Amino acid sequence: MTIAFDYGDGAELFDFSTAAELYSNKGRKFRRQPLGYRRFARAADAIRFAIEEMPAQLLQSACLEVDDVRFDGEGIRRLYESTEYPLVRLAGAPQP
Repeated sequence: MTIAFDYGDGAELFDFSTAAELYSNKGRKFRRQPLGYRRFARAADAIRFAIEEMPAQLLQSACLEVDDVRFDGEGIRRLYESTEYPLVRLAGAPQP
């Protein structure tokens, strides 16, 4: 069954593994920088950010929410690799 996905819908991208973590990075260097929470006007922009700009290790625990539907890191990658993905992919990024 194919589900229609609207890349133009608003989207939220967050790291669901940090829900119970609370710390300050002021004045310190941490090996892992949490994604936290980001809101995007279009799901396509959130997907592009997750795949092309976010550190790869953060994608593993990232969660994309669009219209109350959540996508894990693998789901985000599948949306990016879809032939329906509307944005130009970064050179060297996976192509469908």
